[in-house]
Amino acid sequence: MKARITITLKNGVLDPQGVAIENALAGLGFEGATGVRQGKVIEMKLAETDEAEARAKAEEMCKKLLANPVMENYAIEILA
Repeated sequence: MKARITITLKNGVLDPQGVAIENALAGLGFEGATGVRQGKVIEMKLAETDEAEARAKAEEMCKKLLANPVMENYAIEILA
């Protein structure tokens, strides 16, 4: 199975990269883009064949390594 994990900063956490992107967009004439937040997407193949087991494995990976639960939220998608 394939897992796609989207990790974003929690609301209220300063996002300097998002601010830099927003400023760069404004500099290019895209004035309507505001409140820019950036994140990351991690995709991987998992050996598990059961969706619940694959989700549990991805959840464990997020808690132990992939995301910082103090500052980040994450969402897991399991793809067939």
